[in-house]
Amino acid sequence: MSILFFLMGSAGLAAVVLVVLYNRLVRLRNMVREGWSGIDVQLKRRTNLIPNLVETVKGYMGHERDLLEKVTELRSRSLKTGNLSEKQQVESRLTGGLARLFAVAEGYPELKANRNFQDLQQQLAEIEDQIQLARRYYNGTVRNLNIAIESFPGNLVAGWFAFQTGDFFEIEAPADRAVPTVGF
Repeated sequence: MSILFFLMGSAGLAAVVLVVLYNRLVRLRNMVREGWSGIDVQLKRRTNLIPNLVETVKGYMGHERDLLEKVTELRSRSLKTGNLSEKQQVESRLTGGLARLFAVAEGYPELKANRNFQDLQQQLAEIEDQIQLARRYYNGTVRNLNIAIESFPGNLVAGWFAFQTGDFFEIEAPADRAVPTVGF
């Protein structure tokens, strides 16, 4: 009789552990989805700002048409891209294009003095900060999910219920990783 109680108690304990581990994995997976949604919202805000920026700059930078067209084309690709790795590549290139656009704008004092351009530049800087925060949150949740999936006994539960590790949102362009050079 005591063996039966021991077996039932052990089975009950195992069931509780299974439920707790499963629920933790579900919570972490949903946090990863929430993190990606946060990035996606900020990227959408940035893409919505780009047409206004391009229109403001067009009047001043007529001979920089290639750069403006490239930024516009990357914006369109960003809106159409769904999978994470392709989104990372497009967004990295778009960030580079916007940086080049602002660098070129430095050569146009009238443009730099334009209030609309200054407002757009400030909005874009704020959005870039929000994107950075959203990326950090997302990568933190991916890290936590991956640790839970790859650690024992979570790996057993994750395998039984087909949980997948997440991909980090990383910088794609090696030039973006380089330390900037400052000269005086």
